[in-house]
Amino acid sequence: MKWGVFMRIPKHIGVIPDGNRRWSASQGWEKNKGYAHGLDPGVRAVRMAKKYGIEELTFYGFTTDNCRRPVAQVKSFQDACVQAVELTCLEGDVEILVVGDSESKFFPEGLKNYLQPTAVGQPKLRVNFLVNYGWKWDLKGINGGHVTKDLQSHAISRMDMIIRWGGMRRLSGFLPVQSVYSDFYVVDDYWPDYQDEHFEQALDWYQKQDVTLGG
Repeated sequence: MKWGVFMRIPKHIGVIPDGNRRWSASQGWEKNKGYAHGLDPGVRAVRMAKKYGIEELTFYGFTTDNCRRPVAQVKSFQDACVQAVELTCLEGDVEILVVGDSESKFFPEGLKNYLQPTAVGQPKLRVNFLVNYGWKWDLKGINGGHVTKDLQSHAISRMDMIIRWGGMRRLSGFLPVQSVYSDFYVVDDYWPDYQDEHFEQALDWYQKQDVTLGG
């Protein structure tokens, strides 16, 4: 399908790239093999965000809860997150930020250089990666119902839309403050089966949403 010009583009899109393990199982492989097949979809999503002038894109890498999975799976998604950041840098003209509990043994050493916004080329897009992220860890900066500068993810802006691959209808602890008014779009296909059309269908759906932010 050929898409026309979208009249309303979300400034910030969150991506929940779910279904890697189920996809791998559907191929008859071990569950940990699926994460590497989610790398190319991430690069393609970054390119789509640039194409449509989206200002910020946030990927849900892995959570503190995910680290309870078998060792082989943990190692696979840790490696995939490092490679995802490296591949995004190779795309150029981006600003990279990694947010997560960097004091934990589960945080990849190779990503500690990205705990502050890091420009590559002339940034046209901010790309955030949540790595070893937990909503309880994030909300340490909530005091008396007010968001303080100590909110762990304070450098990430409010999300206009969240797209979740894999068919599940839940946030799974994804940035509870920034998702407060996010429109939520679900793709039933697994993340490794990503198609650019999924992204464009989500943008088309977003055109029809009544965005009032409570007003």
